[in-house]
Amino acid sequence: MTESASSSSSSSGGGGAQALPLSLYVHTPWCVSKCPYCDFNSHAADAPPFEPYVTHLLADLDLELGRPAARRPLSSVFIGGGTPSLFPGPAVRRLLDGIREHADLLPGIEITLEANPGTRDAARFADYREAGVNRLSIGAQSLSAARLRALGRIHGPDEVYEALRMAREAGFDTINLDMMFALPEQGLAGAKQDLEALIALEPEHISYYQLTLEPNTAFHAHPPPVPDPDLAADIAEQGLEDLARAGYRQYEVSAHARDGARCRHNLNYWEFGDYLGIGAGAHGKLTQERPERGGRQVSRTAKHRHPSAYLNASTDNLVGSTRILDEQDLIFEFALNALRLTGGFPRGLFTNTTGLPWSRISNIVRGAEHDGMVRILADRVEPTVQGRRFLDDLVARFAAES
Repeated sequence: MTESASSSSSSSGGGGAQALPLSLYVHTPWCVSKCPYCDFNSHAADAPPFEPYVTHLLADLDLELGRPAARRPLSSVFIGGGTPSLFPGPAVRRLLDGIREHADLLPGIEITLEANPGTRDAARFADYREAGVNRLSIGAQSLSAARLRALGRIHGPDEVYEALRMAREAGFDTINLDMMFALPEQGLAGAKQDLEALIALEPEHISYYQLTLEPNTAFHAHPPPVPDPDLAADIAEQGLEDLARAGYRQYEVSAHARDGARCRHNLNYWEFGDYLGIGAGAHGKLTQERPERGGRQVSRTAKHRHPSAYLNASTDNLVGSTRILDEQDLIFEFALNALRLTGGFPRGLFTNTTGLPWSRISNIVRGAEHDGMVRILADRVEPTVQGRRFLDDLVARFAAES
């Protein structure tokens, strides 16, 4: 999805669901080992069944594209995980060739693949680029050997540097690097040194986000000595200043980009666009015009979560659950996504993506403005510094809408 397609089509006040951009998320559920902080749908495996999985993915895509609401060109593709860079080059080529064969793609489509910085994975970068991947997201997480060990990562700093070099040699000119902060026993000075080392690598995009101890993870069961909330907030503020000084503009809670390098796929999520999800545990969202119901119907689907359940299911029985969003769901989920954007959202985006009139949330927005959580600029609603700092509280106002 080109950034202009996301902004222009989804930001207009009128138009139907067909005006919304449509993205594709592909989930690869395997990794070499499970990190102690990870709550994603990922599973350690020595020899994943790459080819059968790609076959299932393409059958999954065919079923998704057969839904009337999915009859739109794809504007972005994101291959996430797990660790997609475990997949050999020929498997990724077969996947992308199949996507191109079965789906219409917008010109200049963004195709992202997540990668680990290990040397074995980096050796595949040239194959991925040749297959059509044009954006690489590398999970550095830290450039401190001690912090990487504390996170249970299986790579070291040198492998991050080497992976970036190999990515550039392979022809990638749009690269994201992930970095976490508020790591075990990390202070202000250590966090600053870590981030400055990452900035020096000059990626086009940086995802800078706080380590959180999520339920059902090893870190949640056995918490490491992470910074207290006040120190974590100071590290975050320091990081924002350093990133801005280096020319990275924050456009979402954890996303920072140089000019023209915002992640178009993720922007579609945050602007409440539509997306198909294929693969084990993948989620999708589709908006369909339903005149007989007086407007639109927005549905969410999830595929069978465990890789074995997904692979063992017949290709016409891959959906594990489907949910139709009611008005309150729509209001809350819109706010949950759109208020993550530092620039906020135009009023027309709410109506265009939910089918609901602005009056459904106007009182909430005015109350949030009164309390200093948002500002209203012409036709835009933008979270303030306070609103971004207490984003959970701001979003909760929309859950309490009556």
